[in-house]
Amino acid sequence: MIARRRALLTALSALAATADVPRAAAAAETTDPASDGWPTRPVTLVVPFVPGGPADVVARLLAEPFQARHGQPLVLEYKPGAGTIVGTQFVAHAAPDGYTLGLAVSALQINPGLEPRLPYDTLRDLRGVSQIAYAHFGLFANPALGIDDLPGLIAYARRHKGPLAYATPGIGTGPHLAGVLLARRTGIDLLHVPYRGSAPAQQDVVAGRVPLLVDVLFAAWPLVREGRLKALALASPHRSSAHPELPLIADTLPGFSAMSTIGVIAPAALPRERLRRIGAALAAAVHADGLGRALRGLGMEPVGSTPDEYDALIRGEIARWTELIRRAGITPG
Repeated sequence: MIARRRALLTALSALAATADVPRAAAAAETTDPASDGWPTRPVTLVVPFVPGGPADVVARLLAEPFQARHGQPLVLEYKPGAGTIVGTQFVAHAAPDGYTLGLAVSALQINPGLEPRLPYDTLRDLRGVSQIAYAHFGLFANPALGIDDLPGLIAYARRHKGPLAYATPGIGTGPHLAGVLLARRTGIDLLHVPYRGSAPAQQDVVAGRVPLLVDVLFAAWPLVREGRLKALALASPHRSSAHPELPLIADTLPGFSAMSTIGVIAPAALPRERLRRIGAALAAAVHADGLGRALRGLGMEPVGSTPDEYDALIRGEIARWTELIRRAGITPG
């Protein structure tokens, strides 16, 4: 798996070396965004996953209000692979005309620290258009562990001989880094046990083979509701609107923040006026009752930011995750 990922990155890097010439030509041909009536044809939204996951659901939710507002369809194009790198590279080297956008998740901010040979420069080649939403990471335990909250876990870990294992959907994922951050902030010994996705990680925690889980709240909530997992705390800086009763890690460790972000990105050379126009359209859709309600129904928190706000988030998250990855010595494998 790791060898295939590295081979794919090498091939993508080689392709990236030849991508700037057509991109520059396309930028030169872009017309005045204030006067051309964008969009005059369908807009492609690149989804860096296979169909059916949470990111795909958000993309589909965006498509309906987009067409209603602009009279043009938002066409979803799936380009999975290499931890979202395949799809992100496609967006980075697309024509900067507003007709190719990309869906981005937290991997956009994590990959620069995790993968030294990305086939694009995230900060140079891409711009944030609008942060659509964020999702909560949660810390969960097998109920048999007899722990009800984070202070209880910290006390238990300090009495426990040896490390406490926590399962996540994989190496270098947001839940993995949230667990690393928790270990560093508390000083407790946590052992990361990566899986290939949420489902197998959850299954082993429910079965008692691993005591702890860090995962996205909406993915684990059905098991919490059934009493098969205990929700100890959320890693995000604000409480869940759907589950306000759940405490935050930040209640015990002030300033703690780790969350799953989801937004729309574009090639960096997209003219600024058109970038603002697209960002405003997406933010308006998010702030409308229908889409906002649907996002909350998925356990997400609607945002609808400006391009500058999303860019600031991307830059800040890249800086702090890269530093954590460096200090912890995390590699893709």
